[in-house]
Amino acid sequence: MSTQQTITPVDGSVYVERPYANSAQIDAVFDRAVKAQRSWALTTLEQRAAYCHRFCDALLNHANEIGMEISWSMGRPISQTPNEVRSCAERARFMIDEAPAGLADLDPGPKEGFKRYVKRIPLGVVFVIAPWNYPLLTTVNSVIPAIMAGNAVVLKHAAQTQLCAERFAQAFEEAGLPDGVFQYLHVSGGTAEQLIRDTRVSHINFTGSVPVGHAVQRAASDRFISVGLELGGKDPGYVRADADVHYAVETLIDGAFFNSGQCCCGIERIYAHESVYNEFVERAVALTNTYRLGDPTRQDTNLGPVVSAKAAGFIRGQVDEAVSQGARALIAPEAFAADKSGTPYMAPQILVDVDHSMRVMTEETFGPVVGIMKVKNDEDAIRLMNDSDYGLTAAIFSRDLAAAESIGDRVETGTVFLNRCDALDPALPWVGVKDTGRGHTLSRWGYETLTRPKSYHLKLAG
Repeated sequence: MSTQQTITPVDGSVYVERPYANSAQIDAVFDRAVKAQRSWALTTLEQRAAYCHRFCDALLNHANEIGMEISWSMGRPISQTPNEVRSCAERARFMIDEAPAGLADLDPGPKEGFKRYVKRIPLGVVFVIAPWNYPLLTTVNSVIPAIMAGNAVVLKHAAQTQLCAERFAQAFEEAGLPDGVFQYLHVSGGTAEQLIRDTRVSHINFTGSVPVGHAVQRAASDRFISVGLELGGKDPGYVRADADVHYAVETLIDGAFFNSGQCCCGIERIYAHESVYNEFVERAVALTNTYRLGDPTRQDTNLGPVVSAKAAGFIRGQVDEAVSQGARALIAPEAFAADKSGTPYMAPQILVDVDHSMRVMTEETFGPVVGIMKVKNDEDAIRLMNDSDYGLTAAIFSRDLAAAESIGDRVETGTVFLNRCDALDPALPWVGVKDTGRGHTLSRWGYETLTRPKSYHLKLAG
């Protein structure tokens, strides 16, 4: 029987190994899901909320253990990972509380002699394919709203963070959730692609790379089911002439290097107005040199390894190529003792003298590297921010609210930030444009993608 391994970036050892589910086990999971969903759809919102709140309680009871598992699985420092558990519970509770608004009946208006309304009806079985970089937060975006909407969920988590699927199942079991409403499968990517074609699946939610997103879309193309895709990003930050430069540096550098740059909405390119460019770069370099790269299981580490040596090799390749094309690297890797070629441990890097002919400014990096370009004005910044295949978020730093809103209207992106970045507000839809994907999650509007409208057109007797 083949197995799925988690190779930890901490020391390169096998941290977790699980057998892949066989065809009989897969069939049993989906049969249970279909059966359970029929009953679950008849429960009240209050009943669903009670189970989901208990799920949150159960996760929080194991926050420290889960945090350590995440650190070993994908390399984020232990000083940060337990907070993902707490944030996961907080986001879940928000979506639980939003369910009455997101799932409320819709009134098309009066019509004499008729009663008319529209219900939000669950889709059925939702198949969630989750990524490793924020293994709890990205998963909860789909799982809790799907269950609150009356669907059953089958989760396939990334091999790197397969323990998170088991932790979700454990928490739902401790919450007493009826059997079959939430289940997980350890399967290969190829098997997951086949399962998208399974007639028992009613909706797919995938977070990951653009190439795999295309594969998911193709697999679903022969069926009339909905697909939600959150794919790549190359999110920009723009520092206007009137910005608070000190604050912009602290916020944008954190947005570039938190989680070793492995954030869907992390800052990967910065455009600074020529009047503040030199100060911004000087401050950014000074701040970056204070980071402590090392073993993520140590409390004093604030920058862990990237997810794998292969990923580090790709990131280093982008940097080396840019330097060969005229870019300047401002951070000395030798100043970070843990930095070592051929391993996942790599120093953060700031590149200047970059332009959009370089892959590092146009191709997703997903690592602790950021390029900084000088711009003359807003028009210059808008042009460069839009010169991308991606569009998840864009961050503007300015004291002028009206100017920022005007710029935001012209930037091709899903979310416009002012004086913040690399953040998510669950009250707002999380949405991307262009190759970043399709569909949206979170907020009351996120419930639209997990339900279908059902119309009631009732002629009154007499």
